[in-house]
This record gives sequence, C-alpha cells and structure tokens, in this order.
Amino acid sequence: MTTTALVIGANGYLGSHVTRQLVADGQDVRVMVRPNATTIGIDDLLVTRFLGDIWDDEVLREAMAGCDVVYYCVVDTRGWLRDPAPLFRTNVDGTRNVLEVAVEPAIAASLKRFVFTSSYVTVGRKRGRVATEDDQIVDRGGMSPTKRLRGLTPYVRSRVQAENLVMEYARDHGLPAVAVGISTTYGSGDWGRTPHGAIIAGAAFGKLPFVMKGIQLEAVGIDDAARAMILAAEKGRVGERYLISEKMITNAEVARIAAEAVGVRPPARAISLPVAYAMAVLGSAKARLKGTDEQFSLDSLRLMRAEAPVDCSKAKRELGWEPRPVEESIREAAKFWVGLREAKRRSKQAG
Repeated sequence: MTTTALVIGANGYLGSHVTRQLVADGQDVRVMVRPNATTIGIDDLLVTRFLGDIWDDEVLREAMAGCDVVYYCVVDTRGWLRDPAPLFRTNVDGTRNVLEVAVEPAIAASLKRFVFTSSYVTVGRKRGRVATEDDQIVDRGGMSPTKRLRGLTPYVRSRVQAENLVMEYARDHGLPAVAVGISTTYGSGDWGRTPHGAIIAGAAFGKLPFVMKGIQLEAVGIDDAARAMILAAEKGRVGERYLISEKMITNAEVARIAAEAVGVRPPARAISLPVAYAMAVLGSAKARLKGTDEQFSLDSLRLMRAEAPVDCSKAKRELGWEPRPVEESIREAAKFWVGLREAKRRSKQAG
C-alpha cells in the first residue's frame, strides 16, 4: 500500500538515506529542506520538494498536509560548540515548533506516525551493565527526580529534552510519535562529512595521524539506521522508544577496517586515554581563550567515551529489525571516500 511520507531534513546524512529507501519502496515521498541546503544526496530522486526550515509554519503545514508519516531528521550534532545555545534552539525549540504544527487538527487528521530521530545518548549508561529503553535520563531544568544530572554535556541535554518533549506530545496531545535512538552511523553517502565519517576518510586516505585507545562507541550502518526509521513507522508502538545499534566497536578497529578496505596501512600510532584527555583540555582552553569552536574538546571526548553497551533487542523483536554487521558499512564508507576523491581528480583533469 502506497503511503505519503514527508522527510524533514532530507538533505542530511540519515534523512537522505531514509528518503532513498522510501523512494525505492515505492512510496509517495515529500521532502522539506532549507532553501540553501546542499541536496546532492537526493538530487537524483523523484520527490516533491518543499523549501523552508523548521521555523516556517506555513511551509510545514503545506508539506505535512495529507501525510501518513512524518520522518523528523533534523538534528544539530555539533557537540563541541563553545556556546551551546544553537543546540537547544534547533534540537529543543525547533522540535517543539514542528510538534505544534503536527498536532493541529488539519494535520493530525491524516497523520498515522511521527518518527523522531533521537539518539542512544538519551539513555542512562553505566559501566558494567547493559542499558535499555527503560534507562531514561530525565532532564527538567537540569534535575532528575532523584538527583542533579552531573556530567551531561549540553549536546546530550538537548537530545534528552527533545526526546522527552516528543514523548510528552504523544502522551498529552495525541501525537502518534515513535522515537528512534540511533547510535553512531557509518556508511556511504556522507556528503556533509560527519565527524565520524571524517575518521574513516582519514584512515582511507592514509592520513589519520593516530587512533585513541580506550575509545569505543555503539555503531550501526546508515542504511540499517534508515531501515529502522521506516520499520518504526510501520510497526512501532506510539509513545515508545527504540534503540538502534549493531554493536560496540573501538576507534582503532574502525580505522583498521576502513584502511584495509581500500588497501592502505592502518594508523600505526595510538595515543592513550590520558593523552587524549590532555589534548581535549587544550582544545577546550583554546576555545575559551580565542572564542573558537574546537571539535576536539572535553565535551566531544566525553561523547566518545560511551563505554557502556545498549540492548537493541526491543527493536529486533517489535520492529523486525535485522542489521548487517557494521563492519560492512565501514568498508562501504571507506570506498565511498576513495571513490569520491578519484571522481574529483578525474573531473579536475577533464576541466
């Protein structure tokens, strides 16, 4: 059965892959992107475009009208920002604005699912145990029911607040929302070069100076993450959260797989965690002194140190989600970067 689906943020890494899979599935696909957005990831697709951002209420209403499913894929992931205000404006205030439009009677009349892109960082993780969707972090003005939330970066707080907001609209306003908590994504089509994609590119080009010991993240292939979003629309229970990750993998292993996939030597140098923290302290100090945004800072390092694993059996059981080994997606990402570099080289020679 053909459904009408809208992907908000379709130009992004996840949004473009969701869009591609929906088109391949034969759905009637609409996309909403900013007027100045780079849309190379979806330019070859037959979709209906709406130009506007998440603050354009009239464009939102026009794009959502008559939709069966809305996939909300807008996230500001810049966890290293010196001033975190943009994170909360986009991830929290912007989400609230879209939710307000989604529950308007004219929109709600046809809307069957609102699939929200969340993150696995919204669950409480502790060393020595496996976290599930029930391990929720509650952030109401920086407080939990039992203790003050210490150690959460502004980025994580913005993601927790956004997810809780979506669940509130499902509970109190009848929004048919499902939250999909996606881990670190790897794969091809990373046209905007995400920070984790940059690591693979560096390894694939033989230019990654070192890897960091003691750094490991939950990871999943970008195509599998996109499929989880679509399955959540089809089978997800309203008001529920679903964690999406294939496995935990180290920074060194990601670099090794990427390098070997394209026939180059993996980085030979590895720095210890204390050295990584010292470098992060310097990055944070530079940000304060010079007023710059440094990608390698204490906040970004804390995000990379998500050592406790998460349990994704709920998504597999309820959604029928079956991810491929993430190693395959890492190899595809490495080949994507090398292929893109080669294409640029040939284009330059031809020009």
